[in-house]
Amino acid sequence: MDKKNALRAGAVSAGTTLMMLLMTSPALALTRDDGDDPGAGLSIAETLGLFVALPIVLFLVIAGLVMVGDKSRKQEAK
Repeated sequence: MDKKNALRAGAVSAGTTLMMLLMTSPALALTRDDGDDPGAGLSIAETLGLFVALPIVLFLVIAGLVMVGDKSRKQEAK
């Protein structure tokens, strides 16, 4: 029964994601609004650093702080 529920949840998630991607119209991104003032684009390295490396580093820092806090509490209890 567990596998059936997991399969159903996966199918619903995949279907929802697919529908959201299909319903989004990228053509709307081509029309400019009156107040637009776009800056310079990001390079590939800047994009990877901002959207890949930075979240990984933040995750590791937060996980490390949680682990340090957890270990100090366990040592006090002994």
